[in-house]
This record gives sequence, structure tokens and C-alpha cells, in this order.
Amino acid sequence: MSDRLRLGRAAWVLAAAVPLAFLAIFFAWPVAALVGRGFWTDGALDLGGFAEVFSATRTWRIIGITLGQAVAGTALSVLLGVPGAYVLYRCSFPGRTLLRGLVAVPFVLPTVVVGVAFRAVLAPDGPLGALGLDQTFAAIVLALVFFNYSVVVRTVGGMWERLDPRAEQAARALGASPARAFRTVTLPALTPAIASAASIVFLFCATAYGIVLVLGPTGYGTIETEIYVQTTQFLDLRAAAVLSVVQLVVVGAALAVANRARTRRERALALTSDRAVARPLRARRDALPLAATAVVVLGLLAMPLGTLLARSFREPDGGWGLANYRNLSTTGDANALSVTVWQATATSLRTAALAALIAVVVGGLVALVVSRRPRAAGGRRALRVLDSVFMLPLGVSAVTVGFGFLVTLDRPLGLDVDLRTSGLLVPIAQAVVAVPLVVRVLLPVLRAIDPRLREAAATLGAGPGRVLATIDAPVGARPLGLAIGFAFATSLGEFGATSFLARPDSATLPVVIYRLIGRPGAGDYGMALAASVVLAVVTAAVMLVAEQLRGERTGEI
Repeated sequence: MSDRLRLGRAAWVLAAAVPLAFLAIFFAWPVAALVGRGFWTDGALDLGGFAEVFSATRTWRIIGITLGQAVAGTALSVLLGVPGAYVLYRCSFPGRTLLRGLVAVPFVLPTVVVGVAFRAVLAPDGPLGALGLDQTFAAIVLALVFFNYSVVVRTVGGMWERLDPRAEQAARALGASPARAFRTVTLPALTPAIASAASIVFLFCATAYGIVLVLGPTGYGTIETEIYVQTTQFLDLRAAAVLSVVQLVVVGAALAVANRARTRRERALALTSDRAVARPLRARRDALPLAATAVVVLGLLAMPLGTLLARSFREPDGGWGLANYRNLSTTGDANALSVTVWQATATSLRTAALAALIAVVVGGLVALVVSRRPRAAGGRRALRVLDSVFMLPLGVSAVTVGFGFLVTLDRPLGLDVDLRTSGLLVPIAQAVVAVPLVVRVLLPVLRAIDPRLREAAATLGAGPGRVLATIDAPVGARPLGLAIGFAFATSLGEFGATSFLARPDSATLPVVIYRLIGRPGAGDYGMALAASVVLAVVTAAVMLVAEQLRGERTGEI
């Protein structure tokens, strides 16, 4: 074996080892430690918690609510997202790029902001207060659709814009109606993308935390919120551990479906044109999908955000003005906060920037390794497993991760440093959540590179480093702006683990907002509305910039 080959293999091993070490230390270890504390009593394995938890009626009610919420949210997201994918990716019209960017914003909005916005819409004095949906199951499902609509649109639309239109045109030429041509030709071709999007949306709906916490009625609970209750209120680690295992089973099943669907989608894309020519949007021909998209964009996406913006100018005395925004420089009524909202905003920006940097480095290495196409079947299976492993943080309870950090990171690996008091703990926790999104953005682009290009470069004498620099790096740089934007925006709005780890004097903006809405009085609630607008505007600005920097090919989310 030549020295160059040995060096190349060592470099790939290192590229895989760094993110695996990050995941092991800052995800697997904290989660395993917390779950282990629930199953080990006085140094002995005790599985009695399973019988105890599953014999409770409350447990089955919570599992039923979680699955029902996930199924309803997924079905409605797919039903509404497919017409949106057609309008935004198959048709051309002025302002399409801007509209794509706006549709992507809800996915990265902090869940606390989404919850506050929907409460403003559905409250008795809100625009839809007459419907009586405030703090109901339907309100939570609508908020989940608001959050996940763009996942379906981007995933299905990314494949739809590359479908070869000649198959559908042939069906029309043979006498098929537009509806039949779509049902028999286009829809089967889109099935891998729809299945991939649905499995990811199901995962997000089943593990929703902030939305359920803000919008859920009294007594409403899911597996995610129940883990929080059992951990923080009852200090019952055994029950929390059992529920964490249940959640891992659900997450594992969803990820297995997602990986299988994504593989089928990538194979299907290899058979399609690189990019089909978008046809002009016509009101008469495209009336149904256009109407569905307009209702969703204006009613489901714009109305909650518009109501949130309008209500933020409603002053505590009932008038209209900027009092809520002026109060952002204070600590609220009766000094409810330890920091002002502007101080929390600065903390959020600094923390998100560091978290995004960590996530892009770790996620970039994962995408680079997983994008390889080894000839050996064992190598291909290993890469699929690696890809799945790095998706787990999306579905594991943020409460479990955050509390696990507190349990394990007092002296990690025997180092004389207490990370629990370090300013690095929160950005690391946020990076753990953001890494899967970075991988999903970068991986499809890197996988699209024809391996023959790398082989030709190696044959001409280019070493592994030069191959990466001349082939992978230019292509991978196309979606890099979008990956950075997703990582930054996701970290900016992360609430679950951050609510556990952030100290009062270094609270981030989502944590401050949640504290304000939990306080009585119109003054603090008005501040929460204004702070939510600030966070939403910052997040939207980040995503719009990232969308403008996107390459011709982007990831699934």
C-alpha cells in the first residue's frame, strides 16, 4: 500500500472520528447516563419501571395523544404541501424566489414564537377567536402544520422540478385528463419524496415541545412534555427513562422509513432530468393548487405572524403605540427578568453564531463522509448507519439532552473543567440539534457528484486533498450559505435544552419570552409579543439571506 493511499485512508478515518466523538460525548453519553439512572437502582438493573409505567392509564393516554397529534399533523402537512410544491417549484411567476424564502421561514421560527402567534390568533379577542380553538388539540395540529409545511414543499418540490415532463405529456397526448395524468404518472414518481417528507414531519410532530407547552390545554401532554414533567416536577427518572425509550423507538421507526424513502428518492432523481423547465403559472389551469397555496400562505402562515405583529403594538392600557417595544429595555413588571430583552437578544446572537460554527464543521464532515460511494456492501451499510445515527438528535427529547448535560458534564472525560458553568454548554447543546439539518442540506448535493470525476482526478495524479479541493469543495460550497442559515436560525430559536441549561443572567431570547408569557399581567404579555416579533424578524432575515445564497441544488429541508 502506497504512502498516499495510507494517508488518504487515515484522513477519512479522522473525518469520521471527529463527528462521532462529538456525538458520543455531547449526545450519546448524556442521554445514556440519564436513561441509565432510571434503570439502575443501588447498582443493580431494575426493569420494574416498564411494568409500572405501562400499567398506568395516563401513559397510554399520552402515547395516544402523541401518535394522534403526529398523524394528524403529518397528514394535513402533506395534503397542503403537495399543491404548494407544485406552485413554487413547477411553475414560474414573478417573486417566486422571495415567496420560497418566506415559506421556509416558519420551519426555523422558534417554537415559542409559533405558540405565542397562534395564541394571539385563536384567543377570544383574536381574529379566529369565534372558532373556539384556543388551547385545543386542533390548535396544536394547526401550529404543527404551520411549522412543517415548508418541509413538504421543499422536499417534494425539489424532486418535482426535476421530473422529466415528457411522461406526463405522453399521457395527456393519449387522452388522459390532467387529473388522471397526475394520479397515474406524476404522483407515483413523487411517492419517494412524499414518503421522505412525511416521515420527517411525523418525527417533528411526535417530538414537538415548545408548541405543546404554550398551546396545550390543562392536562394535555405528549411523551415529550411528560418526560419534562416526570424529570423536573416529580424527579421520577425511572418513568422519564421508560418514556425516553418509547420515544427512541418511535424516532427509530420514523428514521428508518425516512432513510428508505430518501434512498428511493435519490435513485429516482438519477433517472430524471437535471432540472425541468418551469411552466408559467396560469390562474385557470392551476386554479386548484393555486387556491390551496394561497389559503395556506395567507391564512395559515401570514395570519398568525400578522396578528402577532399587530398585537405587539397594543399597549397595556388598551391603546396603540410602542410601549411594549420601549419596555424591552427593562426587566419587566416587578423585575420579572434578570436581563433585558435586548441583552437576551445579544446573548442569543452570540450563542447561535458559535453553535452554527460547530454545527457546520461537524455536519460538513458527516456529509462529506456519508456522501462517499464505497464498492463494498459493508462500507455502504456503515455509511447508512452513520447517516441515521446523526439524525437521532432531531427526535430525542431536548429535556433528556439538557438534563443529561447537567448530570454528566461536571468533569467530562476526567478533565478539570465544569462545563455546566461554562458559556460553551448552551451553544454545544444547540449545535447538537442543528447538526442533522446541516447534514440534510449538504448531503444531497455532495451525493450528486458523479464519482467518475473523483476517479478521473485520482488517475491523473491528484491526491485525496486535491480531489476534495477541486471537485467536492466547489460543489459543496453552493448550499453552504443555506446550511449556515439553517444552523444559525435553528440555534437562535432552540428552546428545549436551552431552557434547562441557560442561567438567568445569560438567558436567550426564547427562554425570556417563555418566562414573560408565564407571568400574569398585560405588561409582561405585551413585552412577550414584542420580543417574539424581534426574534421572528431576526430569524426571517437570516433565512432570507440564506435563501438568496442557496445554490442550484439544495438539501431536503
